Amino acid sequence: MDFRDEFPADRRLARVHRAGAGLCGVVLLAFGCLGLADGLAFFGTTGERVAGLSSNGLLSVVSIATAAVLIVGAVIGGRTASTITIAVGGLFVLSGFVNLALLDSGANVLAFRIPNVVFSFVMGLVIATCGMYGRVSGKLPFDNPYWRHRHPGAQQQQAAAPAARAGIAGRTR
Repeated sequence: MDFRDEFPADRRLARVHRAGAGLCGVVLLAFGCLGLADGLAFFGTTGERVAGLSSNGLLSVVSIATAAVLIVGAVIGGRTASTITIAVGGLFVLSGFVNLALLDSGANVLAFRIPNVVFSFVMGLVIATCGMYGRVSGKLPFDNPYWRHRHPGAQQQQAAAPAARAGIAGRTR
């Protein structure tokens, strides 16, 4: 099923979803490319500093792959970009917790340190928030495409309400 057929375009939402995915993707791409350019050891657990964070070759490749997913989502846009950013943001937060547990162990294959964990949490929340913008809330406006999808009968009721009120007003005169 094509999202564009099911939901009308909302340019404000699409801009936020695309910009969030694209900007975060570019940041991760830059980090990954800097790590690969430094010729870091691929599986080094101690890591070397790149842009203020600890990194190794594997983390650089993972960063580039994640950036590619986010940038593809930004290019596609719409619900796809929103879904991708929510999922990637959640994975970043989960990665922060997992790597926090693996600090100072031989299983720390991504060479994480505390600044990496903090970055993972912050970046995950930023990415997920960009994806949830205008999609997840208790008070979405009635013209929001996600609200209309969750309340399919309400749109017909809203269209009938002014006519019904006009009919009632016409009878009271």
